[in-house]
Amino acid sequence: MAANDQVDEKKLSDLFDEGFDLFNAISSTSEATNSGKVQTEIKKAMRLLEDATNLVSLVDVFSSNETVDEVATDNIKYFLLPALLGTLSLKLCIEDRMQVVDTAEVYFRDFLKRCNSFAITNIQVPAPRAADAGQTEELCSATSRPSLGMMVAARSSKLQRFRDKQELGEQLKSLQKSMSNLNVDDETKRNFFLTLIRSFALEAIDELSSLEKERPLIEYMMKMKKDEEPEERRKERRHPPPKPLRPIIITKNELQKQVYGLGYPSIPTMTVQEFYDKRRELEEADKERLVERDDPVELQRARDFDEFKDDHRRGEGNRMNRS
Repeated sequence: MAANDQVDEKKLSDLFDEGFDLFNAISSTSEATNSGKVQTEIKKAMRLLEDATNLVSLVDVFSSNETVDEVATDNIKYFLLPALLGTLSLKLCIEDRMQVVDTAEVYFRDFLKRCNSFAITNIQVPAPRAADAGQTEELCSATSRPSLGMMVAARSSKLQRFRDKQELGEQLKSLQKSMSNLNVDDETKRNFFLTLIRSFALEAIDELSSLEKERPLIEYMMKMKKDEEPEERRKERRHPPPKPLRPIIITKNELQKQVYGLGYPSIPTMTVQEFYDKRRELEEADKERLVERDDPVELQRARDFDEFKDDHRRGEGNRMNRS
């Protein structure tokens, strides 16, 4: 393995571990989810895990023709990334709840798809909602009574998932104690993360079911709000809309982007290069906004850089590795 790959993988492990620790802290906090402190921590955890997702693609951790048995023990934990991001996104308190629902659904479906693909699980993933399904159809579907057979099957599946989650929970308690040992062996570490992944997979199925029920309700509330709000009030709103929430499902190249993008036409994926280009654009835009607002620190930095460019020609000091 090249030296720079080893550096990338070390950084990847650090990013994941920090994001995972913060995820666990958020999950166990007694503070209100909508508090400023918790929302800040949620966004920080998501950024860490998004960057980790990017590096998983960059160092090519997983191969599409592998099963989980061929994946290195230290890499097993990265299967959790979309599940963690989906769970965190549901905790975000933003005005457009539909963005949260759409984003979480993409994460959970991607997670379940990969778990099945690598033979970690064998779970039937519910079909996604048709992209052109109208509100009327959704409301009718949500309020219509399913057949008795469907109700019995759904209840049976739900009870089985509940029993499976309890069993996995007991296994996790035991494995968690072993994981606290300083000299934990590879087999224990592997079993812990595989058990955790399977537990999250069961949670993901329940979350997808909940999101499917929530979606028509959100659409109905959005329509009611729009109908009730006077036209003059809508025109008065001049503040720009917030940056849309988008899932970070990154692929190595344009061909993979086309493949993984299927099924999510309204939420495109990004290649690694696109990810870096987009982040650079956002950082430059943030700097320009700070200068426009007369931020003293950013203004001084901009002036210093302009003076440096005036005093030094482009390329000066670059000796092309000559001593």
